[in-house]
Amino acid sequence: MTYKMIVLDLDDTLLQDDHTISPRTKKALMDAQELGVKVVLASGRPTYAMHHIADELSLKEYGSFILSFNGAKITNCRTGEELFSSTLSPETVRDLYELSRRENVWMHTYVGDTIVTEAGNQYTDIEAEITGLDIIEVSSLVDSVNEPVVKVLMLEDEAILANVEQKLQQELAGQLSVMRSKPFFLEFTEAGVTKGTSLDQLIAKLGIDRTEVIAMGDSYNDLAMIEFAGLGVAMGNAPDDIKEKADYVTDSNMNDGVAKVIEKFVLKAPLLV
Repeated sequence: MTYKMIVLDLDDTLLQDDHTISPRTKKALMDAQELGVKVVLASGRPTYAMHHIADELSLKEYGSFILSFNGAKITNCRTGEELFSSTLSPETVRDLYELSRRENVWMHTYVGDTIVTEAGNQYTDIEAEITGLDIIEVSSLVDSVNEPVVKVLMLEDEAILANVEQKLQQELAGQLSVMRSKPFFLEFTEAGVTKGTSLDQLIAKLGIDRTEVIAMGDSYNDLAMIEFAGLGVAMGNAPDDIKEKADYVTDSNMNDGVAKVIEKFVLKAPLLV
């Protein structure tokens, strides 16, 4: 099979634990792009927090794309044009806020290139560290959201949030997409919006078949694109239930798992340990 597109989650997939790309992985991606393969970044991160990685991989020069906010936005790196954008209304934010209070979990959203929350907490601090976005603490989150937002996060310890996820997936079925991107991040986007559905839209515009796509990820918000792609790859550091649904399991993000897939399936190079 000749693959024409490589789609990559960022945190715990493309990026090492220090949020950098390993030299081996970067070389493999640049070599793939030289062969005409599109490299697409697909993350729960806001678009702003993905630009520096796109720049490092020269995605503008190679005419590639960013799928941000778990697929709620598709951006053309060459032109800056948004090919797709999905939002949640202020009324939906209000309803989610009430649910967060009911479940006694933290909540934040994004206004412009800032994170907005009512009270500082360790999980929002983690999001700020990952994305590089500033945190604005407000007296009323609901009153501060007057325009549509791309997504909302609820945040708490993994043991608590897993139960909240299960409950709200049932309660909001058909109304919103509800999935965890990290054990302590529960993300809400418009119904039907996932990395998989956005990837489907993108390849249709480019004339690429799903069988010609490799998608790699490590978490539950990656599952839709892993199952959609012709070659769905789970990282070695992914949970076992993600690995079970993937076509292929590679090494971890700390052991050049992405590079090893590209070398094996795209560059057709002898696999190095």
